[in-house]
This record gives sequence, structure tokens and C-alpha cells, in this order.
Amino acid sequence: MKKFILADCNNFYVSCERVFNPLLDKKPVVVLSNNDGCIVSRSDEAKKLGIPMGAPLYQQKDVIEKNKVSVFSSNYQFYGDMSDRVMESLEMLTPKLEIYSIDEAFIKTDSVSFGDVFKDVINIRKKIIKWTGIPMSFGIAPTKTLSKIANHIAKKRTSEGVFDISENSVADDIMKKLPVEELWGISNKWGERLRHMGISTALQLKNSDAKFIRRHTSVVLERMIYELRGISCLNIESIKPKKNIMSSKSFGAPIGDIEPILEALSSYTARACEKLRKQNSKAGGIYVFIRTNPFQQKKPQHKNGYALNFDLPTSDTRSILHEARKLMRGLYKKGYKYHKCGIILLDLVPDSYKQTHFFSTNDSDEQNNFMKIVDRINNSMGPQTLFYLSQGIEKEWKMRSKNRSNRYTTKWSELLEVN
Repeated sequence: MKKFILADCNNFYVSCERVFNPLLDKKPVVVLSNNDGCIVSRSDEAKKLGIPMGAPLYQQKDVIEKNKVSVFSSNYQFYGDMSDRVMESLEMLTPKLEIYSIDEAFIKTDSVSFGDVFKDVINIRKKIIKWTGIPMSFGIAPTKTLSKIANHIAKKRTSEGVFDISENSVADDIMKKLPVEELWGISNKWGERLRHMGISTALQLKNSDAKFIRRHTSVVLERMIYELRGISCLNIESIKPKKNIMSSKSFGAPIGDIEPILEALSSYTARACEKLRKQNSKAGGIYVFIRTNPFQQKKPQHKNGYALNFDLPTSDTRSILHEARKLMRGLYKKGYKYHKCGIILLDLVPDSYKQTHFFSTNDSDEQNNFMKIVDRINNSMGPQTLFYLSQGIEKEWKMRSKNRSNRYTTKWSELLEVN
């Protein structure tokens, strides 16, 4: 019998911090969003203190100080590398894997590749903890939707971190207590609509008329009904190249001068181009934008953006940087305090795309070879070992991250020291 397994890292950002700082074990810990704004990851101990997900840091300061909660700025470079290690470990241990997010992956298995699935998954969990230090929960089920439910049970109610929901009686008992809004993919808006139809739990949705639900909602909810019944409608998907790539962040503080903005845009552009080449694509154009802070309505507001199509698709950071900075100079207006800028790479095509035109002077092979050398050095020696001068040195525009931990696995100067 084919089964789906959802592998999910527990409190992922917090777990990453604990790998290199075991003094944090069993202590309340929170990790903050960009610019140290909101709480985006909490340890179980922090959850028990009533600290809500997404809460602004300033609203929780009293609770944090009173209970000596450890607070960390987001360290995405470190978290991304730890995620790669977890996913590569899973790929070594499992036959079919779909990476769903930075901390989740779906596994598909059958009786040929797995003997006793429950025991095999427990062994996989032990190996991941041993190899990476990251604790995980695994939900086993005949469909993806049910595996999501099983994973939730594994995380909340089991000691071994694994739960199998394959038995109908077990699934029904859980679903009759599960609010319909807690199902994977159902928003509060869809939940409200279903409640108007008399459907408030997952079990009621499972037992409803699938054709009626499709007529009054969508084919997505019809598929969910079949998934809840144990009929698989969603298969494992391969990772598809993105159609657009965006790189954008808020500044650490409002900026009025154009030079720091150009530095920030250069850094975002370089990062976007790295992602572009990593998925073996080229960009047919770009969209560059800038804006003030819309929440500070008493201050002068300005936002603008402009798109540009290239003569030929390219993945050369130098060419894209040149055009992006030129666009930004046209978008910027003196007299405003800007909050954010960014770039979107548009109309992506495979890097095998070779179509040219009569007037082209674009030596794509020479460009590609140069960028491969830059990427190879940065991959082996650490991010931004080589970088463009236009990205700046001081980087006054950088996000606030007062409590960022070391990038233990990606930066030589921040390696863990053992005395």
C-alpha cells in the first residue's frame, strides 16, 4: 500500500539555534522576523508562557524579561544551510521526496521500498537528529492531506514524534474534533463558507457530497474530500523552476539618500541572480521598485516601479546590476524617507536558451563561464567571498539584527570555537 509521510522540523529556527548552543535546550527561546519586528519561531517553553506567533516584540517585552526568554534575530543564511542538510539527509534515506518548504518535505513510499513503515520512519528520525541535530515529526497516511493531520498529532501528542493515521477509525476519531479551518489549504474565509453549509469539522467535510461542494466552492475542496477519505489526489511533485524571482527587504532605518538605496538594490540583485543561476534559468527582464513606509501616513509618501525587457535573456549579474541601478536612479525622488526597495526577475527561460539576433554582441558563453567561477568560489569559500563593489562595504541600509547568532556553517570567521 502506497503511503505519504510528511516530515516536518520542530520549531525549526529555534532548533537551528540550539544545535550550536545546547545551553538553550529546555529554555524558552524566540526568533524574530526581519528588522527584529515580530516573533516568527518559538520553543515549546515559550509557547507555554503564552507568547503568540507573529506578535510584535515590543508587546511581549515584559513576559520575555520576566521569564528570561532568549531572543534571536533571524539568521536566514544559517537556517537555509541547515535546511539543505536536513533535506539532503532525507534524500539519502527515502526513495521519493518533495521539498515543500524550508522545514517540510513529503515522502512517498510503498511496500517494496519500506517494510514496516512506522519502524523505518522512527529510524529515519533518529538518523536526522544524529546527523543534523534537528528534531522532526513525521505523519504517515494514505494521502498528503491526511499526512498533514497525522504530523500535527505526532508533534503534539506522541513521545516518538511519529504518528500513523492510516486506519479509518483512528482518522475519523481525530477528524470529528478537528475544526475545518485547521485543514491544510483551508483559509478562514473558506472555513466560514463551509460553516454556512453546516460543515464545521474535518469529519463533516469528509462525509459531505463531493459534487455539491465542488459546485458551490471549487475543485480544490472536492479533491480535499477525496483525500480525507483516503483517496490520493495529490502526488509527489518535482521542484519546478520559479517563473519569477523577487529579492526585497525593508531597510534597517528610513533612508533619504540615493547611494545607500543603490547599494541595497545591488545586494538584492546579486542575491536574485544567484537564485536564478541555481535553478538554471535566465531572465528576460526586470522590475525594480521603491517605496516609503505606508504605515507612517503622517509622513510624505512615495512609491514607484518600472519594468524593463532585455534584448536577450541573461543570468549575468553584471548586466542586470547595470540596468537595475539605472532604473532606480529614475525612480528615486529626493525629499522622501524610503523604507524598502527590491527587484523582480521576469520572464525566466532555461539557461539552454540560445536564440539571438543579427545585432547581438552578447557573448553568453564568456558571461556564463565568468558567473560559474564567481558562484563556485562563493559556494566553497562562503557567501560574498567575491562581491560587487556597488553592494557597498559599510551597508548602513542593512536590516536590524542586534541578536543574530553566528553563521556557524557558512562563514569561516564565525565558525564555532571550542576551548
